[in-house]
Amino acid sequence: MRRACSKWCSPAASSEFSAVTTSRRAPRAANVCALALVLVLPATGRAQIAVSANDNKLVLVNGVPTVAQNPAPDTIAIIDLNHRPPALLQHIEVPTSVVGPPTSVAITPDESLALVTAAMRADASDQKRQVPDRRLSVVDLRARPPAVIAQLEAGAGAAGVSITRDGRLALVANRDEGTVSVFRIDGRKVTRIDTVAIGTADSGVAHVAISPDGRSALVSRDGDHAISLLAIDGEKVTYTRRDFGVGLKPYGIVITPDGGAAVVANLGLGRGDNDTVSLIDLTLKPPRVVDTYTVGPTPEGIALSPDGKLVAVVTMNGSNRAVDSPFYSPVGRVVLLRVTPGGLRLVAAAPVGAWPQGAVFSDDGKLLLVQSMIDRAISVFAIEEGPQLRDTGQRIPLKGGAAAIRTAEKPVR
Repeated sequence: MRRACSKWCSPAASSEFSAVTTSRRAPRAANVCALALVLVLPATGRAQIAVSANDNKLVLVNGVPTVAQNPAPDTIAIIDLNHRPPALLQHIEVPTSVVGPPTSVAITPDESLALVTAAMRADASDQKRQVPDRRLSVVDLRARPPAVIAQLEAGAGAAGVSITRDGRLALVANRDEGTVSVFRIDGRKVTRIDTVAIGTADSGVAHVAISPDGRSALVSRDGDHAISLLAIDGEKVTYTRRDFGVGLKPYGIVITPDGGAAVVANLGLGRGDNDTVSLIDLTLKPPRVVDTYTVGPTPEGIALSPDGKLVAVVTMNGSNRAVDSPFYSPVGRVVLLRVTPGGLRLVAAAPVGAWPQGAVFSDDGKLLLVQSMIDRAISVFAIEEGPQLRDTGQRIPLKGGAAAIRTAEKPVR
């Protein structure tokens, strides 16, 4: 049957994937002096800030996620992307979790606040297991030093969080209760004002991506393989009952700056197969998937370049497996795809650290940062003509396993 098409519709979905042949881990040490800096955030907020959320509670033991005993507190790292090379500004203690997509942190457009969710915490009665958490921490990035100024409650398993581009509303996906929490942002004050029911508790509500105009949002549900459409009218958020299928276990999701398309990372079943990302045409009525591209095993992190023309997809690539698994790899992989009216097309790929998580672009589109839980570090890539990915060799060390990373989504000019 012929598909309905618009400018985003691909004439044919492609499953071609070009593997990276090298398995050698990239060098760790470079630009050490820049990493040692502990700087002060500029009061004007002009620097582009990235915030990395770092989980100390969960570690990988031969492919098995294991609760650490007597762990150090979780942290966030604040990174200046305007500095070349990117400079580590500060670490502060903030509860977070690697459970859920690597989007458990969001930054207001003026870079004054960071919101950080904590999907899981140690069970007080059994320190060898975790239970759902509800905390949403509000971090004042302009305080000297930056500090947590409030801890609020979202829903059980609070995971992906996003902020509207006017900085007035935040939405939190609650993985363990099938809801989205709605928060009002008024200066430095954040208040929960509503909870929107989306699915059952096992629907796996994972992340919420908000359209650039702030009038709608897409919710990924990895528990029942669906995307849900929300309508936003001021502070009123409504579930439209429009659900559509994508790939297996949709997880991370991003929307292009023009609002015309979204790209979803489909986590897959974790059985060693190559998994996919899906392109959703948001100009169609109703919106629907128009192209799917195979990227490799277990894509978690996903990030769009500032112009919306490139999407970076971070795949586990078997690096989260036991070493005796036939699917094991010592490295993860980042895949760079071009987003075009014809669909998704591969342009570059590179190895990254093991058990990789999130990624972000610099505002000028010249750098890509990719996290590694195992290395407890962020790798810095240069995006060069082609485009091509070049590992700069810089590693930004973190006080905890790199679990999530975001930059501010600025108003579209």
